[in-house]
Amino acid sequence: MDFSIEDLIEAGEGYHVEFKQSLDKSFVEEVCAFANSSGGKVILGVSDKGVVKGISTDNSFRSKVQDSLRQLQPQLNVNIIVENDLIIVDVPEGSDKPYGCSKGFFIRNGANSQKLTRNEIIEFFQKEGRIRFDELKNEKADLETDFDDRAFADFLDMAGISRSIDRMSLLRNLDCINDEGKLTNAGVLFFAKDIDFLLNHATVVCVLYKGTKKVNILDKKDFKANIVENIDNAILFVKRHTNVQYKIENIRREEIPDIPDVALREAIINAVCHRDYFDRGSNVLIEVFDDRVEISNPGGLPSGLNPSDFGHKSVARNPLIASLLNRINYIEKVGTGISRIKQAVDESGNSSVDFKFDTGFSVIFRRGLDVSDGKLGGKLGEKLGEKLGEKLGEKLGEKLGEKLGENQLKIINEVRDNPKVSIVELSHKIGISTTAIENNITNLKEKGLLKRIGPAKGGHWEVDLDIIK
Repeated sequence: MDFSIEDLIEAGEGYHVEFKQSLDKSFVEEVCAFANSSGGKVILGVSDKGVVKGISTDNSFRSKVQDSLRQLQPQLNVNIIVENDLIIVDVPEGSDKPYGCSKGFFIRNGANSQKLTRNEIIEFFQKEGRIRFDELKNEKADLETDFDDRAFADFLDMAGISRSIDRMSLLRNLDCINDEGKLTNAGVLFFAKDIDFLLNHATVVCVLYKGTKKVNILDKKDFKANIVENIDNAILFVKRHTNVQYKIENIRREEIPDIPDVALREAIINAVCHRDYFDRGSNVLIEVFDDRVEISNPGGLPSGLNPSDFGHKSVARNPLIASLLNRINYIEKVGTGISRIKQAVDESGNSSVDFKFDTGFSVIFRRGLDVSDGKLGGKLGEKLGEKLGEKLGEKLGEKLGEKLGENQLKIINEVRDNPKVSIVELSHKIGISTTAIENNITNLKEKGLLKRIGPAKGGHWEVDLDIIK
């Protein structure tokens, strides 16, 4: 055995351990609670105070234990262990939650098992994905008055579906109406003329602030159209209020936005697609500051997705919404969005990205640092020493009139500390790919800030200060 019963008894009852002196009526409730939580052990033959009393361990009594476990629905494989004159019922966390018994549904709350109320049962079903918001009938929607034929036609064109097919058949096949011909929530999100009355919490709110704090609002838009138009309008809002650099090479002009288009698009689609629509008190919120863009949505990681799986495993909170977005190529492949955001940001070198998830989910793009007004001097002074203080900030702003990304500043800092640092070492230190390092170095060379002295092997880097002369 991989645990000591004596140690468990000595530690007392807790979230994962319950003592029972006898096989009473509450036994199956405790098993039910463990199955609905994260598993645990019921030790038969021990009093609530941790005094070992012992219990029958013969075949007849063990059969009674098994009979009690059969009350659990759905059935669960529970391991029964006999040790001396004790019976240990080892309950795993259930994979088919929620579990119930004749007395109702129970969940573990600290060292106690708690019966769920009606509203708690509904919330539990929602959390475990047994009730899907996007599949539910929308009670307010009227197919004849609320349906937007133009949005439906646009969707069919984007999805490559013939318009000649009967509308009701198509909507049913898309799961946008139910058997009664009523619009589902997914149907409302995609094909309603105005979601403000039907699903006002599905509005996408975009705000532009002056500076870096939530004080002075310069622009605010509440997008209340269908889900596709809301995504497109939110993307345009951010692009309109963020900067674009221009790179001219061989008479061709290349636009380089603060935030890569791919990353911005993926983050906004992710927020709208995977938000918790049962949370009616919050909207998808997109905030643009001078130094960053924050995209937030209600609902942390969905049930079944651990923090360690983030970015590697996909669990769709709203699978029908995801499926419909996939049909029109707004989602390339479920589960690749986070990787695409990271890769695009790394390769761009103009910004960095952070992800936060607890009760909500946020993507924060930190934009390049503006050197045109001399503000970079303070930042570089901290990182590169007094020699690169205000003078460099002012001259760079005068010479370049551009931005240096956070990763470019880090590269300059690392190179000054160790002129012989390799591309691979820079990649490890800064936390971006070698391709992204090479792209940033190329950009710094073009700006005249970085030189390579000598060959690839045996040479060294040099921060070029000639630009400030």
